[in-house]
Amino acid sequence: MQRLGRKNRAFFRINAVDERVRRDGPVIEQLGWYDPIAKDAAKQLQLNEERVKYWLGVGAQPSATVSDVLAKRNLLSARAKKAWDARRDNERKTSEANKAKAAAAAAAGEKKDEKKA
Repeated sequence: MQRLGRKNRAFFRINAVDERVRRDGPVIEQLGWYDPIAKDAAKQLQLNEERVKYWLGVGAQPSATVSDVLAKRNLLSARAKKAWDARRDNERKTSEANKAKAAAAAAAGEKKDEKKA
């Protein structure tokens, strides 16, 4: 999702983006938009469902928020959503563990420096 709009008036574009670019970086294809402020539920979300299915079919991985939206529109099976959520949770735990190891190693390195001095 690419955030647009002004302060306190968010508007989001749902895009197909290469995983290596930043959030507001270059877009491969615009797939739709989401307007959380719109009062009419039919006007809140517009998706090109055919293209969304194509991108999911070729291996695109939606963000957590987009996967929730797609699951509500029945574009993403419950099994696929659970698999992506489990993979994200596992990656998050691994990342947190790596950060903890790096912090412990840095603290151990500082203690060694103090002993030498």
